[in-house]
Amino acid sequence: MKKQQWILVIGAVAVAVALFFIGNTVPDAKPAAANADMADGHSPNDGHNHEAPAAVTIDTVLLQAKKLLTTEDINKLAQLEQTEARGDVKAQQLEKYKQLAKFWDETTHNHTLYHYYTGEAAKLENSEKKLTFAARFFLEEVMASGQPSAFNTWQANQAKELFEKAIEINPANDSAKIAIGACYMFGNISTNPMEGILKVREIAEKKPDNVYAQLVLGLGGLRSGQYDKAIERFTKVVTVQPKNLEAIFHLAETYDRKGDKTNAVVWYQKASDLIKIPEAKKEIEARIKALKS
Repeated sequence: MKKQQWILVIGAVAVAVALFFIGNTVPDAKPAAANADMADGHSPNDGHNHEAPAAVTIDTVLLQAKKLLTTEDINKLAQLEQTEARGDVKAQQLEKYKQLAKFWDETTHNHTLYHYYTGEAAKLENSEKKLTFAARFFLEEVMASGQPSAFNTWQANQAKELFEKAIEINPANDSAKIAIGACYMFGNISTNPMEGILKVREIAEKKPDNVYAQLVLGLGGLRSGQYDKAIERFTKVVTVQPKNLEAIFHLAETYDRKGDKTNAVVWYQKASDLIKIPEAKKEIEARIKALKS
């Protein structure tokens, strides 16, 4: 297993740990944000012109997904999509979205469209829990991808809209506010990532023990090469949660990238002690050995 692969394996564990908190405290943070000072500061311009990729819409997502359907499934989908709502329009529209979500889940196991229609249904139900359920999927996908793309931008916009709806229901939902900041920081939905950073920093400053806010800012620092700032943020997390695997691993990774072998070994060892996946543990031990040699 290559280094990139075991990072993804460990990242998958981190996702599970982090997403547990989305309704309470924390979702995952595994983002990519090129040329952006995302830890706490500025958004430098690299001096190059970058051509924006073609925008992705729900229509383009559906078009690609339909290519995998059988003729029978295409006919079934057409019937669901063409259902006309009469009488209690809202109730019928809600049922239509639920049926479409079920269809995509059962036919091609298309999680993107399952969560899209689950989110559309949640908007009609005005359910904070269901809105955040769908939103966290899209944000997780953006953060786990590690690379900016038009599709990730579409997903980040989906997440942002759903989280905003959740905040309308519960204005005190700090996790949703931080998640929106993460959408800006890692989803490439704005030319000014500071718009997202400020949203997260505001909560981090008011509530230094907010693990989610510190993780997001730490990941911003890590991805933008601001290692000292990243270390500061991740350290705050492990101070509050000494066994937070995500923060521990990212501390090791940050020290490793910084060239601080001594501290990298310390934190990789802590991660190894917590990791339950044998192959990942083996690769971490190999990295520790390499750093000591």
